[in-house]
Amino acid sequence: MRVPCISRCMVKWMSDQQFRIATFAGAFALVVLITYMRFCGSVSLPTKPPPPAGPSGTQTQLLSRSTASPAVYKGFIESDAAAAGLAAPTPTQMGKKLPYRVDEARHVLEPGKPPIEAAGLRLHLERASNSLVMVIENQLDSDVAYQIASTPSTGGGDCSSVAPLPFNALVIAKAGSVRRTECVWRDGMSIIVSKVETIEVVPLSAWYLSQVPPSVFGIESRLARGHRGVQGSETCSPVVSQVVRTGLERGEIGWRDLADFYARHRCQTYQFPPSYRAFKSDDEYAIPVVAGG
Repeated sequence: MRVPCISRCMVKWMSDQQFRIATFAGAFALVVLITYMRFCGSVSLPTKPPPPAGPSGTQTQLLSRSTASPAVYKGFIESDAAAAGLAAPTPTQMGKKLPYRVDEARHVLEPGKPPIEAAGLRLHLERASNSLVMVIENQLDSDVAYQIASTPSTGGGDCSSVAPLPFNALVIAKAGSVRRTECVWRDGMSIIVSKVETIEVVPLSAWYLSQVPPSVFGIESRLARGHRGVQGSETCSPVVSQVVRTGLERGEIGWRDLADFYARHRCQTYQFPPSYRAFKSDDEYAIPVVAGG
């Protein structure tokens, strides 16, 4: 009767012994693993991926890179043409050489005298009440950017005393004309024209040019004060850099250079680079042309 009890005790003792052995073995294995990881190895983690690539530079540099993009420039052409109600020219058309004319002969205009023709324009002088007014007619087959250097024979000291007629001081439409107030009327007064320049432009270029303040081109206030151009949704700055101003004063930059640039670039976005010169051939520069580009 005692044998079964002994058997059961033996079985229980063996089960407890096996449990202790398994426990000790597991603990020993864990200690070995921890010791190995502490002194002999480390857990390999995945390599940290590099930060996502993106544009770098100052805000001005980033803006310059953006506006220098041909795709961005093309988008400006298309959206501006739509705003002006015009057919959008292609970038290729905007990169063509613009026909330029210049007449540097000295001409004297007097009221009632026959008109003169110079650089594709017809000019004559009229008296309108107490003002001397130059009538300027476009004889070319396109819109035209123009510059007429003139001086009253008696000087221009009191010319600002007369109210100017409103006119576009930068562009004349195809087959169109403008009336520019030159000075207050004085008996025997004439207007001396020393230089006439014109550039034939496409309609979008005429729209671009008409938004540029005349002061950017160095047009004297006696003539510029009557200017009425195109009023876009954004205005263009009348300020030019000191480098450009100095270049104008020294004759290193001319009216043609400025007109050529702004015939191709919206003045709200692009500023005239001091190194820019009017195209002498098609695609002379890759447009858009940006400062420092």
